[in-house]
Amino acid sequence: MPFKPGHSKIGGRQPGTPNVLTREIRAILKDVVQNELATLPERLAAMTDDQRMTVLVKLLPYVLPTIERTHHTTDEPPTFGFD
Repeated sequence: MPFKPGHSKIGGRQPGTPNVLTREIRAILKDVVQNELATLPERLAAMTDDQRMTVLVKLLPYVLPTIERTHHTTDEPPTFGFD
């Protein structure tokens, strides 16, 4: 028996009520990440240079802002912002 268009909502969470499972999973993941970050300096020191650089390159997007590329058309004069 499918729902018909325009039916009223019956049951379920009220709008704005947080999902308990999501909150619990986020709390567990937060603890795991905090524990791993505490051991990160020792782990990095134990890695080879190649491994260390690979890890750092993968972590950079979470630390530094991304730079948006700009594109100019051939009809557009370049502006350098010195005006």
